Amino acid sequence: MKLFRNILNGVKPHFEKGGKLEKLYPAYDAFETFLFVPDHTSHSGAHMRDAIDLKRTMFTVVLALIPALIFGMWNTGYQHFLALGVTEPDCIESLIYGATKVLPMIAVSYGVGLGIEFAFAISRGHSVNEGYLVTGLLIPMIMPADLPLWMLAVAVVFAVVIGKEVFGGTGMNILNPALTARAFLFFAYPTMMSGDKVWISLGGEQAVDGFSGATPLANAIEGGVNAIPSIMESFIGIIPGSIAETSGVAILIGAALLLITGIASWRVMIGMFLGGYAMGLIFNGFADSADNLYMAVPAIHQIVMGGFLFGMVFMATDPVSAAQTNKGKWIYGFLTGLLAILIRVVNPAYPEGVMMAILFMNVMAPLVDHYVVAANINRRMKRVKTA
Repeated sequence: MKLFRNILNGVKPHFEKGGKLEKLYPAYDAFETFLFVPDHTSHSGAHMRDAIDLKRTMFTVVLALIPALIFGMWNTGYQHFLALGVTEPDCIESLIYGATKVLPMIAVSYGVGLGIEFAFAISRGHSVNEGYLVTGLLIPMIMPADLPLWMLAVAVVFAVVIGKEVFGGTGMNILNPALTARAFLFFAYPTMMSGDKVWISLGGEQAVDGFSGATPLANAIEGGVNAIPSIMESFIGIIPGSIAETSGVAILIGAALLLITGIASWRVMIGMFLGGYAMGLIFNGFADSADNLYMAVPAIHQIVMGGFLFGMVFMATDPVSAAQTNKGKWIYGFLTGLLAILIRVVNPAYPEGVMMAILFMNVMAPLVDHYVVAANINRRMKRVKTA
C-alpha cells in the first residue's frame, strides 16, 4: 500500500487547486479514499467521529453479497449444463461457465454507473458518491443471466440518472436504485424480464431447441401449485431464477454479516418476514373456498420462494429509501412483506411482488416516519398537559 500512497502523493498536486487537472479532483479523491481512510476534516460546527465511514459500510455490504453472487454464478452454469442434458454437471465447470455470463454484467454495471457518477461529481465539483459500490453489484445480481448487456447498460443509466442523481445523489434518492433499474427493464422490455427463462445459449446460438427453463413462480401460474419445487429445494436454491435470488442459504449468510456488524436493520428484516408470513397465513385460511390455487402455498414456502429473502435482506434494508424511525422500520418492513405476498398471489400477470412492494413502500417511508414522529409528539404533549 505504500507504493500506492507514494504514487497518489506524487500526482496529487496536479489535481489540487491551481493544478492543470484541477477540475478532475473529484476523480482523484474517489481513488484516494477508495484505497485509504479519508483525511477530510470539518471546518465548522460540531461533528462526530466513528470507526467506519460510508465506503467501509459499502464494502461490508459487498462482502455480504459475495455468497449469493458465487452461488448465483455456479447455479447459472449448473442450469445451463442441465439444459444440455448433463445429469451431473461438474462444480468447477459450472462456476466458470456462470462467471463468463455474470462477470461481464458486473463489469458493464460498474463501468457505466461509475462513469455517470464521476461525470456528475466533476460537473458539480463534489466528491464521488460511495453508494454505487453496492448498487453496481446489486443491479446485475437481480437480473436474468441472459439479459443483453446493452439493456443492462440502459437500465443502469436510468437508475443512476433518474433514480438517484436528479434527487441530488447518494442519500437523497427516494427509490432503491437497483430496483429502479429492474423496474425500468420490466416495463420497457417485459419479454426479457418476465423471469420465466433460464439462459441456455452457447456461443450466441440456442443450445437446446424448444427448452424452457421456467422459474418456480412462473411454473405455479402455468402448471399449478404442484409445479412449485419443495420448500427445501426453494431454500437451497438449485432452481432457475435471477442470478443471486434463488438461494436462501447464501442470502442468510450475508444477512448474518449485516446484522452482526449492525449495517442492516433487524427491525426491517423481521418486520418484512412477519408481514409476508401473516399474508401467507391469511391466504391459506381462504384457500379451500377460493379459485386461486396459489393461496394454498404454505406461508413459510412463500417466504423462501422467489426474491422475497433477497429483497428482505438487501433491498428493503436500504438505509436511504427505508423508514428512519425505529417504530417506522417495523411498520415499513411489515407492510412491505404483506404487499409482496399480496401482489404475488392476487396478480396473475406478475408472479413476483417483492420489487413492486419495496418500491411502493420506498415512496411511503417518509409518510410512515411522519406519523410515527407526530404520534410521539402528541404523546409527549399529553404528558406535559397532565403534569
